Amino acid sequence: MLQLFTKELKTMHVAVFQMEVLAGKPDQNRERVKTWVEQLCREQLERPLTIVLPELWTTGYQLEDLGELAEEEGVETIAFLQQLARAHRIHMVAGSIATKKDGGIYNTALVIDAQGKLVYTYDKVHLVPMLNEPAYMQGGSVPPALFELDGVKMAVLICYDLRFPELARRLALEGAEVLFIVAEWPLARAMHWKALQQARAIENQFYLLSCNSVGSHNGTDYAGTSMVIDPWGEIIVEGSSTEEEWLQCKVDFSKAAEVRERVPVFSSRRPDLYR
Repeated sequence: MLQLFTKELKTMHVAVFQMEVLAGKPDQNRERVKTWVEQLCREQLERPLTIVLPELWTTGYQLEDLGELAEEEGVETIAFLQQLARAHRIHMVAGSIATKKDGGIYNTALVIDAQGKLVYTYDKVHLVPMLNEPAYMQGGSVPPALFELDGVKMAVLICYDLRFPELARRLALEGAEVLFIVAEWPLARAMHWKALQQARAIENQFYLLSCNSVGSHNGTDYAGTSMVIDPWGEIIVEGSSTEEEWLQCKVDFSKAAEVRERVPVFSSRRPDLYR
């Protein structure tokens, strides 16, 4: 059953770090994120502030070395992020990292609030056959779920998950007001990246915020073009396809409720016919 959005005005400042990940160099990548956060917070004093990082931002797609690079339960990077969040009073949709647990290696998304609490984790359920991910990682066995930051219902998916509309629709039915996509999406499929994001936002009538990487590794160029898309499918902010940068905007989450009132897609659904 569809969970209705509140009409209460809710806004949040969001900063997306479209990062050029240094493959196989987690210490350097953590230091670069720390430097970026410190600079951002010097310039952006208004709160609440949520920052977004890309997929596998500590290691990049150094898949053949994940046995060495992946962290036990993500302990080191989680502690690093918690300290940053507390020090700067920021929420973090902290992309994903490679974690070792339960005898396997997982691509794990992390969400940390401004008090430094780890509020949500999600293991990527769809592994990319084109990149041979299943040879190096385990797919998650638990579907993505909602989490809340400052009372806003949110969800996060990882890269290839974007191609599976069933995931996003289920989250929308549960009341998601914003969906984050963290990715290292390749330039070769850049058209799909943009079209699928707009489709997910339009069909589910929620905000979609994405954070993709730039640069290249092992012959794969990444598409960048991180975005903030509103529930109408309008692109509010769009990043470069080649440059490392950060994108900032103020998001009014009440717009999702307004769009659903004006175009009542969810009350028009006929799920009895979709089986």
